[in-house]
Amino acid sequence: MTRHSPAAPSLFSEPTPPAAANPEKSAQKSSWINAHCDGGARGNPGPAGYGAVIQDDQGTILAELSEFLGMRTNNFAEYSGLLACLQYALDHNHPRLRVVSDSELMVKQIQGKYKVNSPDLRPLWQEAKNRIARLEAFEISHALRHKNKDADRLANQAMDRGMKRPGTANLATNPGTPRPHTSSPAFADVGESAPKARPYPTKSETPPDPYPKADTMLRGFTKDGVVHILGNATLPDGVFVKIIRE
Repeated sequence: MTRHSPAAPSLFSEPTPPAAANPEKSAQKSSWINAHCDGGARGNPGPAGYGAVIQDDQGTILAELSEFLGMRTNNFAEYSGLLACLQYALDHNHPRLRVVSDSELMVKQIQGKYKVNSPDLRPLWQEAKNRIARLEAFEISHALRHKNKDADRLANQAMDRGMKRPGTANLATNPGTPRPHTSSPAFADVGESAPKARPYPTKSETPPDPYPKADTMLRGFTKDGVVHILGNATLPDGVFVKIIRE
């Protein structure tokens, strides 16, 4: 079964009404569900997508999530996959969630072992922490990519759809294509055309390279035996340069 996505979704969830206002959601499931998620970008930034496979504790697949994100970075796509898994658990009343990802950076940031220095990733990290706080229990662990193959496959399918690779349109839109597990409509990307990039973030996700390319000619002057480069250009330590007197 295939579902067409609504207007471009947001990574940031709307507040969930209290359980009393949702009697159909009051009987929460008590067992764990397990999610493998992955995200990637072909270029950094570049066409990006995420994929995730969610299973119950007996290994039965509950959902396959897959979405094209537009022009994004690898880290943005990784966080998007995590946020989709968290939202699925919240939307379907699964209070206990285990997540496996091959992004060591994201996993250790969520675990609190790494700081989140990127101004573009910090809002995503904060949103993930907000969703985690709404769960009864949460665990996240790192695995090598070969142990995350299904999520990687779904992420690549999302990127293929966004880039309109030949043969990928039917995968997303043809009801006859084997795809028994569909994602939550809030995160699905199975429409005729790829959704546009999300409105967040407004800033460039990749700051300009402060180091000139190897073929760039720099100008400067010497003072007290030290070369001072003009134009606010900088060079990283260990770079060999050729100095020609003018």
